[in-house]
Amino acid sequence: MTNALEALKTMTTVVADTGDIQAIKQYTPTDATTNPSLIYAATQMPEYQYLVDDALAFGRQSASGKAAQVVKAIDKLFVNFGVEILKIVPRYVSTEVDARLSFDAEQTVARARELMALYADAGIGKERILLKIASTWEGIQAAKVLEKEGIHCNMTLLFGFCQAVACARERVYLISPFVGRILDWYKAQTPGSEFGPEDDPGVKSVRRIYNYYKKYDHPTLVMGASFRNAGEIKALAGCDLLTIGPNFLEELQNDAQPLPQQLSPQSAVANCADDKIAMDEKLFRWMLNEDAMATEKLAQGIRSFTADTLKLEKVIAEKL
Repeated sequence: MTNALEALKTMTTVVADTGDIQAIKQYTPTDATTNPSLIYAATQMPEYQYLVDDALAFGRQSASGKAAQVVKAIDKLFVNFGVEILKIVPRYVSTEVDARLSFDAEQTVARARELMALYADAGIGKERILLKIASTWEGIQAAKVLEKEGIHCNMTLLFGFCQAVACARERVYLISPFVGRILDWYKAQTPGSEFGPEDDPGVKSVRRIYNYYKKYDHPTLVMGASFRNAGEIKALAGCDLLTIGPNFLEELQNDAQPLPQQLSPQSAVANCADDKIAMDEKLFRWMLNEDAMATEKLAQGIRSFTADTLKLEKVIAEKL
């Protein structure tokens, strides 16, 4: 292979973690993911104002009160970006369901169906969309319902092993364990400490989940996310999918060093030290409670995505 990015593509599905359509065109990933932070950043770029204007017009015609118009406009904005991205990537785009619904399974399902209806109106079928839902117990139960309707889910804000096991139990399509945010937590606990790729706690977490899924024949796919350095990405070469920001895509593209495969279904059985877990709600909540990192990062992530959604709502409200 001419560079590390091309080598990675031979063993892992590479997903662009951005709302910047030009960046997606540049690095030719198979899929793309978005979230409120990425969409907010993209709406600040003049070249995407036409997508914002279309969403505003939709909001005005779809609801009477301003608050309701904002909700409709933001859903349409997310879908507008998704539709444009799907003109470039050959497979999926992931679109976020409002993080404020993370503890309400019923409302998460309802909002997910609304997003899918907007995609359908734009001529995009279920087979090209993944809906991103926080990996709370309620979020996982919502995903269970949606998967039965043929709506595939990308379970995000996943930090703890119990979250991964619960997602596999409900046969969700894909999970996104957050590598870099796990590293952030451990570095904050031990100031001044340094972690190489092999002892990076985020890398270890994804490897553990991947090996567990493959050993016990869980069909749920693993997509490592939220990287802090290219070493983390290289240490997960061979993972089902990796979602990577444009800065690291560029770094990998400029890296001519050989890239050995680190994960494979063949090696997973030997590398898995976990017994199969019979997960239920009580065990999930206990295991999450016992994992301080996962508890704190899940809560922080929901707050962070909510804050970005509120910023986006403010921008949209001012334009309506």
